[in-house]
Amino acid sequence: MNKPHSLELATAGYANGISTQLAAKQRQDGDQACLTTDEKEAIIAEAAQHFGDFLTALGCNWQQDPNSADTPRRVAKAYVHDLWRGRYESLSEVTSFPSDGYNGQVFEGNIPLTSMCSHHHQAILGLAHIAYIPHQDGKVVGLSKLNRIVEQCSRRGTIQEQMTLAIHHAVDQICEGNVGVAVMITAEHHCVSCRGVKHTGATMKTTQFSGDYLAQDTAYRTEFYEFCRA
Repeated sequence: MNKPHSLELATAGYANGISTQLAAKQRQDGDQACLTTDEKEAIIAEAAQHFGDFLTALGCNWQQDPNSADTPRRVAKAYVHDLWRGRYESLSEVTSFPSDGYNGQVFEGNIPLTSMCSHHHQAILGLAHIAYIPHQDGKVVGLSKLNRIVEQCSRRGTIQEQMTLAIHHAVDQICEGNVGVAVMITAEHHCVSCRGVKHTGATMKTTQFSGDYLAQDTAYRTEFYEFCRA
């Protein structure tokens, strides 16, 4: 059983790390501590106030506009409960099981991924492909836990390279005794399609390999790419 703090690579408070509020509570109450509903509500209330000031600074008379009067609170709630949920919640405990001698790949592909660029706070939308090779005397995890790892690591502000590494690290830690982990992410960045060069349809691909996937003559990496294309 892995503790959530062992899965974190980023500094607390950074866009791709847990929030300062969650970090403070974990220091006080232990690594399994989570923010309560009231504590999240306090964050939402303060963030909404500041977002209202932000809109005012941009010249928006949002208080008088019936379409925008509740926008600051809507935005704050979206960040805490959806867009940045991985910053305000700890990954739940992951139970592993004996592999019973299995030492082939375990692959899950086309995992929906929603994240946010930490530079411009624009959406990153794509798919994650994950595989690991359990040791014959090692452990495997329930398949849905790979989806939960993607949600935990992606629902933050980040850049795709950092997110790929974070997902790889979490899988490596949770899949105890593995002899290799592979992660590939394909995503479209709205900071490219909606601003700057404004090119739609462009995608970014990133990979992170370890263990037997890095061996020069390995068939695992070839098989992984074949699985990704299937």
